[in-house]
Amino acid sequence: MSREQAFLHMLDAASKIQWNIAMILEAKAVEAEKVRNWALNHLNADAFLTHDHQLNEPLQIHGQIVELLEGLTKLENGLCSNLKAVLIQEENDLGGDDGMFGSGFDLGDMGK
Repeated sequence: MSREQAFLHMLDAASKIQWNIAMILEAKAVEAEKVRNWALNHLNADAFLTHDHQLNEPLQIHGQIVELLEGLTKLENGLCSNLKAVLIQEENDLGGDDGMFGSGFDLGDMGK
């Protein structure tokens, strides 16, 4: 397998992963809407014994959402580093500093 074919396989795999991430986020959005509707209809001050319980339950749900987003962010950062490797390799193969996106494209700012 040539280097170009390997890069094409990497890009194809990255695009499939991105599509799957989009499907996960779509499913999570539907799930979150269902939970929101249930919470609005069933959770009120009478559903909790104390104010602490009333505060802790939403905080637990929020913590789960944050963990999900952190995991997806780590996955996206990993994909970004793979794509940077492909872009930098293409830039080096072209033999110039301009690369395929012109001289105004700076890979150093992508991680910030």
